[in-house]
Formats: sequence, structure tokens, C-alpha cells
Amino acid sequence: MARTPHLTFDRGTLILHPPPKGKAWIDFATWDDRIEKFRIPAHQYRALVETLRREQVAFVDQVAQFESLTLTLQTSWQPYPHQQAALQAWIASAWRGVVVLPTAAGKTYLAYLAMQATPRSTLITVPTLDLMHQWYDQLLQVFPDVEVGLLGGGSRDRTPILVATYDSAAIHAESLGNQYGLLICDECHHLPSDFNRVIAEYAIAPYRLGLTATPDRADGRHEDLLHLLGPIVYEKQPQDLAGETLAPYEIVQIKVSLSQTEQARYATLIQQRNDFLQGANIWLGSLEGWQRFVQASAKSSAGRRAMLAHRESRAIALGTAGKLRILADLLERHHPERCLIFTADNATVYRISEDFWIPAITHQTAVKERQAILEKFRSGEYPILVVSQVLNEGVDVPDARVAILLSGTGSTREYIQRLGRILRKGSKGQKRAILYEVIAEETTEEGISRRRRAERSPRPTGQLELLPQKQSYPAPQQPLPHAAEPEADWPEA
Repeated sequence: MARTPHLTFDRGTLILHPPPKGKAWIDFATWDDRIEKFRIPAHQYRALVETLRREQVAFVDQVAQFESLTLTLQTSWQPYPHQQAALQAWIASAWRGVVVLPTAAGKTYLAYLAMQATPRSTLITVPTLDLMHQWYDQLLQVFPDVEVGLLGGGSRDRTPILVATYDSAAIHAESLGNQYGLLICDECHHLPSDFNRVIAEYAIAPYRLGLTATPDRADGRHEDLLHLLGPIVYEKQPQDLAGETLAPYEIVQIKVSLSQTEQARYATLIQQRNDFLQGANIWLGSLEGWQRFVQASAKSSAGRRAMLAHRESRAIALGTAGKLRILADLLERHHPERCLIFTADNATVYRISEDFWIPAITHQTAVKERQAILEKFRSGEYPILVVSQVLNEGVDVPDARVAILLSGTGSTREYIQRLGRILRKGSKGQKRAILYEVIAEETTEEGISRRRRAERSPRPTGQLELLPQKQSYPAPQQPLPHAAEPEADWPEA
């Protein structure tokens, strides 16, 4: 009498033994000579089980260790129409897929709705410790009857709802893989990296939700989200929600001319760099071109001089004295409103902090100091804050209305995230946000700005369209009792 096949979980893979009858299952399997059994990638668990059941193959499933939960959302807030539409689109896609919403549009609340709709043991992955603790604090309030834990920053919990950093989840992926039925990846554009992707590949989770404001990656790996989490099932851009979920906003571009001395030096440096690039047949218009330039700069003294010229020319464009004069004018114009200043480098941050007596945050700022500065900014004790690359994701500053972008990369993601820092409606729900983009005229910054504001092309290589056409969006007559991103703690029902 033939033995009944058993399906088991083994360190991020599935083992099906003895081999069942039929042929459909073999498409999932690879023979492992070491153990003389068939292995199947863990992320194909759901498809394999559905295939075996469809073929009426009898088997014993010993894989899934997740449990059903009773999840009652403890909040009086109601979802916005776009959150309801996103949830229905995700459910219609068999509980798999990516939702693209701008910062402050309520991706976290959408995740709560997805958890309630499933409901199963849930693993939530986030890119930073700050976000991990933010999720944890809010989950304790919205689902008070279920144990919530942390994985990362010294915590190693194993709870029905677990919030983990990408780094920690990837390290423990082999043991986490069969413990959770729902996988939620916040800022899911981080997932397709070589290190992080095992979180999804080693997981059996039948239900998967990715959340991001901008899924596109410069290396093209955003395409991998299709098999890691599912297709993009719903998408909105900032201008789609302005005046409703988000504060109405406008973007003002200000061009600054270099001084004669700066312009002469800049032209000399750019020519030196370009002469080398032309001789080496390198074009900087792509990620591959930049990588080739970095490699070439390490192989010869000429390459090294070209790289130094590139960096000095960039420093001139980013830190021209004309930008600081514009900054002074803008700060005076908007005093005493709360304002965020963004730059691309630490040197400019420290220069502005020293010249204007403004608190600064960079990656070098100690954790406790950073938290203290942010708290004073939120309370209004510090009305202005200057930062480099550290506040792009997961920082809640609901009442900030003005952002000044003195410099940045050509990344659409960075641009949308910085815009999102000022799009929360705030306590009064009547603010109108404004983003100033200050760029150095006749420098490479103009090209960088064009890439940031590039019109959207067909996926998967497209960019989001960012600039509204100077359109006025009507503000609501009364604050809407809906849930986007929280300003502070969620109210209890």
C-alpha cells in the first residue's frame, strides 16, 4: 500500500515525500540528491497546495504553523474611499499584491484593514527601527487583544503579530517562514535586494501585501515584486488625493545663478570630468554608467582626478552662496511657520545649522539626540529643522507646511517622500503645503531636477508625475472623520 505524501517545512523550503501520483506538482519541485527527496521553494506553498487539491492528491500538510486570530479594529475612524478601493482590489487579487499610495495617504491604516480581513498571524517588515516602534505603538492601540512583538533593535519576540526590520527578518527568515499567514512589507521597494528578498522567498504566507509610495528601483528589480508579493493592484499619486486625504499643495521651483567665480571653477571641473568620461566611453545617464565611472576612478590617476573634479563641481552646485541667500529670504517670508530644509549632503546641513542657528539631523546624529530634536520640532519648540538623507521614510510631522529642497538626488522616490513630509492635513485640516525646489542654474542640478519631475511612462520603467499644473484644490468644509496616517495616537473606540 502506497504511503501518503507528507509536505513539511525545512529552513525556507518545502519537502514533499514520498512523491505523490500525478504530474502537475512536479513543475514546482527540484530533486535534492543530498536527502534524496523533492524540494519546493517555500513561496510556492499556496500554489502547490492548490494544485494538489485540484488534482485530488491526498497528502498530509505539516507546513503551516500560523494561527487564526480574532482581530477587532479598536478605532472610531472610518477608511477613506481610496483605502476601501485599495483593500477591495487587494482582495480581488487573491489577497496578494502591492498598493502604491503617497506618503501620508494612510498605508498603515490600510494594513490594519487587510489584517482584519484575513485574519492570520502576521509578519510586518519595515526598513528602520523608528518605523518598527511606530508600527508597534499603533498596533497595541488598534488591536489591544492580540499579542504584538518586535524583532530588531535587541528584541527577538515570536508573537502572533510581529513587527521586524528588514535586516532582522532576513536574518531569521529560515525560522520565520512557516509561522505567519500574512506578510506585510512596508516600504516594499526595499524587499527585492539580494539580502532582503529571502523574507518573501522563504515564507509560505498565502496572503501578501506590499506598501510603498514609489515602487520603482534604479536597478530595475521592482519587477521582482510581482513574484515576491504580487502585482500592483492599486495606485494613487499625490495630486490624486490633494485636497481630500492630503493637504492641497503647490511646488515652486527657484533657479539660482552661480557667481562668476563659482561658474568659472564649475566649468573647469566639469570639462575635466567630461574629457575623462569621453575618453573612457562612459555615459553618466544610467546607473551602469555611474558604476563604470566609480570603477574607472580606482584604476588610474586620471580617473581619480576626474572623480575629484566631479565631487567638487557637485559641491559648488549644491552649496552655492546664492542658495543660502534664497534660503534666508524664504525663512523670513514664512516665519514663524514650521519648516523642513532638505539637502543632499551633511556638509551643507552643518553649514546651514551654524549660519542660521537651526537644529540639524544627519546619519551622524545620536539616536537619543535625534528623538529629542524631532519631539521639539513636533511640539513647535523648534520651528525649523535642517536634514540630509535621514527623514525620507517614516517620520510623522503632521503640522509642517513648508519644505525647502536645497539639493537632492534624481530619485523620484526621494522627491515624493520629501513632499510627503508636509502633506499631512494637520490638526486643523485647513493647511496648504508648499515645496520650494531651489536649483543651481546651468549646472547638472537642472538635469537632476528634470529627472525628479519626469512625466510618468508605462511601467515597469516609469516615473511618477509629480508637478500639479498650478491647480487649486478646494479644502474640505469640515475635517473628515477618516483615517489616513495618524497625527499622534489613534483614538480608542
